[in-house]
Amino acid sequence: MRPDQPRHRVAQLLLQRLDALGQVLAARGDALAVIALGSVGRDLHRLDEHSDMDFFVVVDDGAVQRYLDSIDWLELLHPVAFSFANSTNGRKVLFEDGLFAEYAVFTRAELDASWFPPGRLVWSRPGAPAGLEVSVRPQPQSPYDTVDYHVHEAVTNLFVGLHRNARGERLSAMRFIQSYAVDRVLTVLELSGAGTAPRQDAFAIERGAERRFSPEQLPLASMLPGYEHNREAAAAVLGWLLAHTEVDPVMAAAVRGLLDI
Repeated sequence: MRPDQPRHRVAQLLLQRLDALGQVLAARGDALAVIALGSVGRDLHRLDEHSDMDFFVVVDDGAVQRYLDSIDWLELLHPVAFSFANSTNGRKVLFEDGLFAEYAVFTRAELDASWFPPGRLVWSRPGAPAGLEVSVRPQPQSPYDTVDYHVHEAVTNLFVGLHRNARGERLSAMRFIQSYAVDRVLTVLELSGAGTAPRQDAFAIERGAERRFSPEQLPLASMLPGYEHNREAAAAVLGWLLAHTEVDPVMAAAVRGLLDI
């Protein structure tokens, strides 16, 4: 968003640009549908001035590469200031007016072969199959998605992270302690039914954590004190695990031993 872009207009502009995209693609003849995701999809209640434009374009067989090789179809919406390919099927784009977009282009078969959270159908070609905005594949389920598994992962993350910290690898230690282990704490809370709302992003456990969990449930400030404070972070995470879950006593003692070094 440009500094001179009125904040209250960003949400409206995002939705208008998606609608305009449908009109542009309708004129091309090789597109099947536009599916909006996230806060511009079904979660419109989350749409605000910090949102971006996440969407899928579904195209005819043989058309994917044309859409990936050229952004001329996006330039018809608004001039693009920056663009790069961030995956084999997608790009990230910053428009000159500051709106940001992330998109992927699929054929119908490619769309059907993948799982994605339910979206919002912005536009579809006459005669297009109904229900393209909902994945036909079930969400993948891990057999390890249990409280015990994530508690064990968290405490072993602390163990490895403290050893890395003692070796002087503080960046790696920070990731193990203040990222990986904290992600597992978030998952334990979610699996335990805590929080005021379901996860907003199926692929990112940390999204909306501050809204879903109170500081009493999730003391993030003590768990994430920063690069210079890995030991303090590990102590805070271990303390939370011991207070809220069943931690293997052998691993708890091992982590405490590293904290006492």
